[in-house]
Amino acid sequence: MHNFESSGDGLRWSELVDQLEGRLDVLAQAFTALVRQIPEYGDSQVTVPEIRDTARETFRRLIHGLRGGQEDEARDGLLEFASDLGSKRARAGIPPESLTSAVRLDFSILWADLLEIAAPGDAALLASRVDQVWRVVDEFATRTHMSYLTERVRMAQEESSIQREFIARLFNQSTPSAETSAQVGSALGIGPDARCGLVAASGEPGARLRAAATQFGSGQRRHRLFLHESGGNTYLFWPLSARTTRASRGTGQLLPPSLADIPCGYVPEVHGLRGLPSAARTAESLAALLRPADAGPLSADAAWPRLAQQNLQDAGLDLAAQLEEALEACRGGERERLTETVRHYLSTGNITATAEQLFCHRNTILNRLNRFEELTGIDLTVPAQAARLVVAWA
Repeated sequence: MHNFESSGDGLRWSELVDQLEGRLDVLAQAFTALVRQIPEYGDSQVTVPEIRDTARETFRRLIHGLRGGQEDEARDGLLEFASDLGSKRARAGIPPESLTSAVRLDFSILWADLLEIAAPGDAALLASRVDQVWRVVDEFATRTHMSYLTERVRMAQEESSIQREFIARLFNQSTPSAETSAQVGSALGIGPDARCGLVAASGEPGARLRAAATQFGSGQRRHRLFLHESGGNTYLFWPLSARTTRASRGTGQLLPPSLADIPCGYVPEVHGLRGLPSAARTAESLAALLRPADAGPLSADAAWPRLAQQNLQDAGLDLAAQLEEALEACRGGERERLTETVRHYLSTGNITATAEQLFCHRNTILNRLNRFEELTGIDLTVPAQAARLVVAWA
């Protein structure tokens, strides 16, 4: 069965469309009143006059698209206007869900006004035209959204490129000037004196750091990750919340959750952007001390014995070798007992606690510590001497 529209229906539809065009101010006013109820539009830089003028032009072009005989010309003009509108709303910072809510108003307002001006006898005509109205509005909405998303991607790429340039300028100076740190802070949207955390790694862990920065999700927005790459190393840094304190450093609260299982050098707290290049060098040195058993970031608080051991070895001092030589005089399993006792004592600093852990009498522990001092010359009750062991066994 085929339905053919009569010439009378076409004439009546043209009359309704003409009436709609005469009501552009009414349509624009209705749209403006409703869209201002969307919070992001009410608080945005898009002014009420601009919203009203844009709505009037939008409805004029939509109505022009409802006329017959000029479909191609009307469609091209409508889609060009939609593309421009999508770009403008992206640059104005309107969130995508708010743009969707606003665009959805076009059909409901247009159709409601058609129902208002139509006569009871126009019911069948309107029913036959509802698909046409929907197609015109939907095509306009689709093009607006496409243009909006394209502009958002372009803006994000542009912002990222600018940020990378400023970050590179900061890291390429051993001691950045106050002017440089202020410029970088402005580009990144953080204060030049902000406290930051920083990590560094190369190779596979470095790739994981890059992935963490790229895949940074909305569930961790309290941590903003900034990326820098240089000399085969990858660096990430982020501003710390004002609520974090020095007491948080040992709890892992300063570290973004996405980095918790990546082996890397870690500086928990850098005071100001000017300190980032120096912190990067520290983190790079810590990353070089990582071992296969390390399953997460390594900070100086945890790695200072390794760092001290490495520096002493570079200077030709091998404390571990000296200790091994001193313990060669041990008899039978004496070395193992002494070593076990000393390690436990170093971890507690308490004779009684060490005796409880090893299920020994405290006099036994004292005797072993005295024997260890006799062999090595190291008095564990003297912190400066005990530190030699901590470094040797790092």
